[in-house]
Amino acid sequence: MSRFSSPLVIGLALSGYQLSSQAAGFALSEQSGSGMGNAYAGAAAVAEDASTIFFNPAGMTYLEGSQLVGAMHAIKTSGDFDNQGSTAAAGRSLGGEGGDFGSWAFLPNLYYKQDLTEQLKFGIGMGTPFGLKTDYDKGWLGRFQAVKSELKTVNINPSLAWKVNEQWSLGFGVSAMWAEAELTSAVNLGAGGESSIKNKGKDWGFGYNLGAIYQITPATRLGLAYRSKVEQHLKGSAHSPFTGLNSIPGSTLNTDITADLTLPETLSLSSFSQLDDRWDLLADITWTRWSQFKELTIMRDNSTDTILGSTLEHWNNTLRYSVGLNYRYSPTLKLRTGVAYDNEAIDNEHRTARIPGNDRIWLSFGASWQYTPATKLDFGYSHLFIKDANIDDDQRATGKGLIAGQYQGDANMLSLQLSHQF
Repeated sequence: MSRFSSPLVIGLALSGYQLSSQAAGFALSEQSGSGMGNAYAGAAAVAEDASTIFFNPAGMTYLEGSQLVGAMHAIKTSGDFDNQGSTAAAGRSLGGEGGDFGSWAFLPNLYYKQDLTEQLKFGIGMGTPFGLKTDYDKGWLGRFQAVKSELKTVNINPSLAWKVNEQWSLGFGVSAMWAEAELTSAVNLGAGGESSIKNKGKDWGFGYNLGAIYQITPATRLGLAYRSKVEQHLKGSAHSPFTGLNSIPGSTLNTDITADLTLPETLSLSSFSQLDDRWDLLADITWTRWSQFKELTIMRDNSTDTILGSTLEHWNNTLRYSVGLNYRYSPTLKLRTGVAYDNEAIDNEHRTARIPGNDRIWLSFGASWQYTPATKLDFGYSHLFIKDANIDDDQRATGKGLIAGQYQGDANMLSLQLSHQF
């Protein structure tokens, strides 16, 4: 059997083209519908509704009574690859450019907040802070590196907030995060042709979040929020229809696998200022520690603990900058806008077919309608301008070929949110 008969690297890379995740790496900013219209500027300070449970739990002290918030985000990504000198995997035909590997995605958020005492508040939130989905044509030229990649997460986040005095509010929360990943790719069998392999794994991980808000003046406040990293020890299986070369029974590619993945910590500094009776100014800077994503090692989950593959990632820490405005058109209608610049965690030298993301600019608009004194409807829309991403990923040494070219794409996001106070 040739050296291509076994999966030298089972690429359970839990990352993908950034058309499928709307912040750096594979983070998702879409944790509220009200914040979408401001490109999430001021998210750790605005404390407008119960979605502050995710962005800064201290913000619950600014909300009266009990509140239920539900949001849904519809995300449409589009992307294509332009071949500029790729070479085929050993012994294989080159294949096409992969088609439009974008997709539709729907992300929900749900939050509940209530008062325990005048100073102490409780809340719980549920959302999807990390995720991706990208799907190339099965016969594309990079099929031995990637065909389908999908990461799903669900985060359950109970929180407490304490109003210390008129200036200071503090918050604390814990996170229970479920993650499931799936990746498919082709396998080069040398003289035996091609097969395919599907890798799946899942796990629960745990973390925490902290927040503080300082009311500088009656019209201006600052928010500082920290979310810890979450360690995921994924367990699952690799499955392939391959059973042997030329109809001769042999070792299958099926095996139990494990992979460790660290979902990174973030630190956000936000401001909210009511400029006058009509205008609000919001701003935010968020740091994400992607640099700890140094490599991804896949191991056989048995007594041998054999390393099936290890991919160096070389990711960098990122900063996201955003600024937004609110305009109160009437007592029941508020208009929003915002822009953001989100730099990518991957540099040009280490871009791969699974991770060819690049810097992006958000342009956002939205509105809030106070339908009744207790019920509010929020609408938000964002367009993402994603910088073209060059790739020169040479994996000919492992029989997977050379991918050389450029990725282009963009994303459109629409959010709806209903908030009810009771």
